[in-house]
Amino acid sequence: MIQNQLMRLLQFVPNTLTSLNLFFGATGMMLAFQGRPDLTAWCVLIAAIFDFTDGFAARMLKAYSDIGKELDSLADLISFGLAPAAAFISLLHYGISGNWKLQFFDYALPLQLLFVAPFLLTVFSALRLAKFNIDTRQTESFLGLTTTATGMFSVSLIHLIFTRGGNWEMLASPWFVFPAITIFCALLVSEIPMFSLKFKSFGVKENVSRYLLILIGGVSLVLFGIGGIAFTVLGYILFSLLSRLGKA
Repeated sequence: MIQNQLMRLLQFVPNTLTSLNLFFGATGMMLAFQGRPDLTAWCVLIAAIFDFTDGFAARMLKAYSDIGKELDSLADLISFGLAPAAAFISLLHYGISGNWKLQFFDYALPLQLLFVAPFLLTVFSALRLAKFNIDTRQTESFLGLTTTATGMFSVSLIHLIFTRGGNWEMLASPWFVFPAITIFCALLVSEIPMFSLKFKSFGVKENVSRYLLILIGGVSLVLFGIGGIAFTVLGYILFSLLSRLGKA
């Protein structure tokens, strides 16, 4: 009897971890609007850890459910689609006003529309997640950039700008923000093959891109801290594109 009750309780572990993913994503969004996108980056990083562990827990406990699948997508939308968009809004506001905290109603309608434009990243993240959920081709690799990678790039780069300042603040310009958002929106729903980070073996020849990416990630994290994640994601995109060109 006790064993059965314990097993039933363990079935809730994956969904609890997914809910924590969502919780930290929502908290990160709030912090971005309060002018602390650096803390948003930490929240999204924690959300990503929970996003990884919920799937691992589901496999270990064999606790798969339709609710868990839907909840996972909803949590990812908040943590890697909505919170990063809020961080971009904070960055955009800083580039225009010199203040990270958004005072939305202090501006006329044209600028208000400018500030909400980064939410396009949220819209395309939702399209990406919906597409992934019904696409049977993405079991071994991905088509288009994942929402997790997009979100991590966004918040880590903004963390770098916030903490390092200096020349990095040039990236707070609308001339950078909007092209960056446009490119990542396109990548989210593109058909570009992105290689899987899972190792099927540890041979160098078949894992060159993975090992190089690990090297880039390690060096970038040492040099730039959390901001190094942005360079790792860029490396991932570049290696995926080169891999596709090599097969063309």
